[in-house]
Amino acid sequence: MMATVQMPPQASTIAPEVDALYYFIFWGSVFFFVLIAGLATFFLFRYRRREGRKRRPRSYHNTPLEVAWTLIPFALTMVVFIWGFKGYLDLSIAPAFSMDYHVTGKKWLWEIKHPNGLTAINEMTVPVGKPVKIILKSDDLIHSFFVPAFRIKQDAIPNRYTTMWFEATMPGEYDIFCTEFCGSGHSRMLGKVRVLPQEEWERWKGETGVRDTTLTLPEWGAELYTKNACNTCHSLDGSTLPGPTFKGLFGRQEQLADGSTVTVDEEYIRQSILDPNADLVSGFQPVMPPYAGTLTPDDIDALVEFIKEQR
Repeated sequence: MMATVQMPPQASTIAPEVDALYYFIFWGSVFFFVLIAGLATFFLFRYRRREGRKRRPRSYHNTPLEVAWTLIPFALTMVVFIWGFKGYLDLSIAPAFSMDYHVTGKKWLWEIKHPNGLTAINEMTVPVGKPVKIILKSDDLIHSFFVPAFRIKQDAIPNRYTTMWFEATMPGEYDIFCTEFCGSGHSRMLGKVRVLPQEEWERWKGETGVRDTTLTLPEWGAELYTKNACNTCHSLDGSTLPGPTFKGLFGRQEQLADGSTVTVDEEYIRQSILDPNADLVSGFQPVMPPYAGTLTPDDIDALVEFIKEQR
């Protein structure tokens, strides 16, 4: 779709829904501004005080009118809320078969780890028509990853993961911006998303992949799983050990020792590695040592991806 005065071209599956809600609010605001300003101007002249004209008794209440100007704004507000909430859910929940890209914001660049093991600076290469999940974090302060053509934006926050996703619909190059002021180099924190046709992306993946010389994140995580003795407490086949099994762990609802429940996502796994006793799973003892300061952020990324593959 062509760009408009206010919006760049729609280049993702979610963009039409975002634009439709935006223009509903925009044109609704224009309509009511013109209506209210027009009526106010009309009343100003129509009912102005004039010499020689007697004042008529005034009625201060008009029940049908007051009900109308209460219910109509309420109804419009609920339409916007429900429509916006649906869009929020669509943007928040990535399809289960999405490709994972790890993106780290730092002063002042984007470090992007691709599924084939390639790490690029300020450049993300994705296929058209495939869901892409971005797992964000920051090495220093708050950044914000924004691709206007995809209508997606999410904060990258130190010491935690945030996620977002998109599915590109058109090949091309699209701008990445940081929309959270992060210091003197903020305006230079720019990047590109390169969207390639599927066959071209497969060819690019084979040419740039580093699988022959460098482990992918899940493979690296498998080595760390053994190297750090995770296998002594966490099985991969569902068998009972001192810690929860990794089989089918990602995405599962776990009951915690305090009675609450949690969905096992990237952020929960990261927190459990760094501080395992903060959200202890019910039925298990607090025997796991914290790995804060022992594992690097890249190590944790690899372990997260390894655990996610244990179906």
